[in-house]
Amino acid sequence: MNRTRTAVLVAAMTALFVGVGLLLGGRLGAMAALGLAAVTNLVSWWNADRMVLRLHGAREVDARTAPDYHRIVADLAARAGLPMPRAYLIDADQPNAFATGRNPANAAVAVTTGLLLRLTPDELAGVVAHELAHIENRDTLLMTITATLAGAVSTLGNFAFLFGGHRGANGGGNPFGTLLAVLVAPLAAGIVQMAISRTREYAADRRGAEISGRPLSLASALSKIAGTHTLNPDAERNPATAHLFIVNPLLGRRLDGLFSTHPATADRIAALEAMAAERAVAAPLGRSVPAVRRRSGPWG
Repeated sequence: MNRTRTAVLVAAMTALFVGVGLLLGGRLGAMAALGLAAVTNLVSWWNADRMVLRLHGAREVDARTAPDYHRIVADLAARAGLPMPRAYLIDADQPNAFATGRNPANAAVAVTTGLLLRLTPDELAGVVAHELAHIENRDTLLMTITATLAGAVSTLGNFAFLFGGHRGANGGGNPFGTLLAVLVAPLAAGIVQMAISRTREYAADRRGAEISGRPLSLASALSKIAGTHTLNPDAERNPATAHLFIVNPLLGRRLDGLFSTHPATADRIAALEAMAAERAVAAPLGRSVPAVRRRSGPWG
């Protein structure tokens, strides 16, 4: 399903590129935009994860440079039956995290230094498990490609604003085309970006809670992250990547409105609390409780 959605997204964004190119430069503009879209799609497929990590200044860590964090990632990946993803650290005070990569074999999990400072080990495990759920569900390819293409469309709109549009052999101005490119193209990219992430967060919360075995720890982590109103400069400079994070990193974020990249944190916490209550009732009754079998690790 995610592969189909990725293909549809790439096709839609390519059509958007070509449409903007047609408005700005006629047939020649459409051909140039098609070429740009092809290059962007190819780069997105193979290198979008590296590009996103670079945008946020993420540095790879290992068992020597970040032993506790690395051990948590390794333990939870083993519980979920996933290959060990690369672990990255972002020097940012805002607590947050995201996952990226085109498939589970080429995945990465990145957390901020602020997250490590503010969360308990159980809460950190909940956040990492949430990101591993995105990897397991193969959300990361679609979400990362969306970030790259949305940024590219916004750049195309900025290009139109700077250089204006022209159409036809006489090179006359096309202010309508320019206005459309400047206003509608970035908006369309943003709507696509928002639409793909909202329901996925609920699914990743639930699966992440199953992997870690502690829904309330993830709920507590979400509450702490959402309640910390510190600036993330790299996220503000690159808003097209906001949907990758576990909680919207942009200041002035809305809750469950049409233009939010994430569901309301309160709604996500309520769903996790309901899940915890369901598990508590099911266990004494001897019913099956969906969870990954626990291994020995930093939580016993």
